[in-house]
Amino acid sequence: MKKIVISTGGGDAPGLNAVIYAVTKSAHYRGWEVYGSHGGYKGLLDPDELVRLTPEMVEDITPTGGTILGSTNKGNPFAMPVENLAGEVQLRDVSDRVMQNFTRMGFSCHIAVGGDGSLEIAHRFATEKGMPVIGVPKTIDNDLQATHRTFGCDTAVATATDALDKLHSTAKSHDRVMVVEVMGRDSGWIAINSGISGCADVILIPEIPFNLDSVCNKINDNELHHKHYAIVVVAEGARAKDTEVIHKATEQCAVGRQEVLLGGVGEWVAQQIREKTGKDTRSLVLGHLQRGGSPTTFDRMLALRFGGAAVRLAEQEIFDHMVALAATDIIAVPLAEAIKGRKKVPLDSDKVLTAREIGICLGD
Repeated sequence: MKKIVISTGGGDAPGLNAVIYAVTKSAHYRGWEVYGSHGGYKGLLDPDELVRLTPEMVEDITPTGGTILGSTNKGNPFAMPVENLAGEVQLRDVSDRVMQNFTRMGFSCHIAVGGDGSLEIAHRFATEKGMPVIGVPKTIDNDLQATHRTFGCDTAVATATDALDKLHSTAKSHDRVMVVEVMGRDSGWIAINSGISGCADVILIPEIPFNLDSVCNKINDNELHHKHYAIVVVAEGARAKDTEVIHKATEQCAVGRQEVLLGGVGEWVAQQIREKTGKDTRSLVLGHLQRGGSPTTFDRMLALRFGGAAVRLAEQEIFDHMVALAATDIIAVPLAEAIKGRKKVPLDSDKVLTAREIGICLGD
């Protein structure tokens, strides 16, 4: 009988529970045992944080947001924050302890569900420590290489689009400009998809440094066509030309490096529009609303397919690989290929072309 362990790391996303459901049921179908590691790698550091997953335990979790195993973006075993006796937080490498527990508990495979940071850690365990690892791509930003889609993105886009639909009526009632900040550190998939679907006037994404004059010209042009309001969608990682990305603070990310905590560009853009056009302008940050809620049908189905495919890879002993969506098929790709860079919105894609052709300003 094989024993496998599954963990969920990084930011949460709708569909994580569907992966856990599919892995548990698919493994049970083969007569295997499945364990869940709470809080990323905590279960492999402390056996009390491990839970036996049974079909009965996961029966109703597929439509539920979040993850029953919990998640963290600060649990990198190669650089784990540990407080010493003086109260100082130091980074320690506890990866050997993870491997000792993995081996002692008789696990034959670790299914790591996460984004680029979590999968980078999984790849490191595979190459440096010999852990049999299979990755499952998860990120609402849809910015992982080697897979056409990641689960979580479709739900986040649906949430953002619903918000834009609601904002049209209030913006029109008060002749206001509404600036909506959505997630998207390096890639503008949420912004471009929700902005087009939600009939925005302006969409600002990280891939296209924007010119505020172009944005304000679009808003003023609305006035000439008797449209006295506007909807502006801006990804949190978007920036104006010749400026830096606006951020609130820095924090330690999953792989141990310092990363800026983004946020604030929406309010900054709103202030600039207010000053340059004289229009009543308000800003709204959707924030973690995009991470919550029940997954859409697309995200559920993709997560279930990923979970089932991950167990099939475990059966075939194809490790250090990630399950991925290629067109309509689920395939296996090397983890090294998946984490080598972040997937951007192509500037010559039909989505960008469509946005321009239907009159949406992209800030350039």
